[in-house]
Amino acid sequence: MKTKQLKKDKVNVVTLGCSKNQVDSENLITQLKHGKYDVVHNTDDDDSNIVVINTCGFIGDAKAESVDTILHFAKMKSDGDLDKVYVTGCLSERYKDDLVKEIPEVDAYFGTTELPQLLKKFNIDYKHELLGERRPTDNDHFSYLKIAEGCTRTCAFCAIPLMRGKHQSREMQDIVDEAMFLAQNGVKEIILISQELTFYGLDYYKTRKLAELLERLVEVPGIEWIRLHYTYPGKFPKEVIDVMAKYEKICNYLDMPLQHASNAVLDRMNRHTTTDEARELIEYAREKIPNLAVRTTFLVGFPGETDEEFDELLDFVQEMKFDRVGVFEYSHEEDTRAYVMQDDVPAEIKRMRANQIMEVQREISLEKNEAKLDTVIKVLFDRKDGDHFVGRTESDSPEVDNEVLVDASSSFIRVGDFAKVRVTDVTEYDLYGELDY
Repeated sequence: MKTKQLKKDKVNVVTLGCSKNQVDSENLITQLKHGKYDVVHNTDDDDSNIVVINTCGFIGDAKAESVDTILHFAKMKSDGDLDKVYVTGCLSERYKDDLVKEIPEVDAYFGTTELPQLLKKFNIDYKHELLGERRPTDNDHFSYLKIAEGCTRTCAFCAIPLMRGKHQSREMQDIVDEAMFLAQNGVKEIILISQELTFYGLDYYKTRKLAELLERLVEVPGIEWIRLHYTYPGKFPKEVIDVMAKYEKICNYLDMPLQHASNAVLDRMNRHTTTDEARELIEYAREKIPNLAVRTTFLVGFPGETDEEFDELLDFVQEMKFDRVGVFEYSHEEDTRAYVMQDDVPAEIKRMRANQIMEVQREISLEKNEAKLDTVIKVLFDRKDGDHFVGRTESDSPEVDNEVLVDASSSFIRVGDFAKVRVTDVTEYDLYGELDY
């Protein structure tokens, strides 16, 4: 047990879940530091006497991880190793009443929009002006930049609107100011995120404004890469593609979660789009931007998904040859539109279908990587890992996409710098190379 001492409080902010949660944690950390608190992030350092857990409540595995993390720190408090434990984020928003009953050791639970109330526990007044002074927690050279909160879509499988509310666009100048602050502090790549990027501006400006926002962001000095995440395919504003083709700063990268390729499944999912519309949009984008990397995600095992419907999806993946693919197995989430449907695809079938898609994609990825042999690529280096410096091309987003590895015994690269790399070897998901001076 820790010996109680009269010393300054130290706060450990623990972040679970997606990049949007990471931005929320960075905003919390900014507020706490402005309030003169000593703050660390995702650390095992046992010097902290207060823990704030920013939870994820998206699907089953993420919820289980969040609950396990809460239980871990609740036990530490019961053992006398922590003074306070607070919980915030999506799980807390969605299941607060249940959590209060099941894990009463936690001092307080807060929802996704209750940062001011959380700060009151630290005797800090929330300062809106600090939102533009956020710093990345895990590196100095790339940062996620949230342009909106919530989602107004009604996808049958998704619980995000229950946890994040309806779509709320940020004021454009606030976003530009935040990008300028990040650039002035060394950030070279900004990754635009929200639940749905293409909806940006519809609520605030009464028209879609993503293309105009991009035009403003390319003017920010110091930013070399701008990357787009989470673009909904239905009614996609094609002027965004035109702007991407116009500016070198905007990465030739488009993250567009399609979820499925059977129109019957898309209809049950309430996606308001068709496979032909997705195909036409991707073909248009590839024509405008020849080197475009398209990343998508698919959901297998949605209620009622037949073998024939899955085969439509598998054929679509083979046809479209996406650069990056992620696959989720359907999770039956209470209070969603799909919850009234029967979760009738067995778990082993979901897993088998996910593996089938990834096996097809593995071959596609290897073929695309082999085409890069002996070419020279621009790489942003994120870290040194063992015997290699590890980075990414503009076709790759952090953590989810391919990486580029350069032997650290024969080359030196400063983390956070760009470098030219000649590709000398490839695997399905990695490129190996040497500096091209």
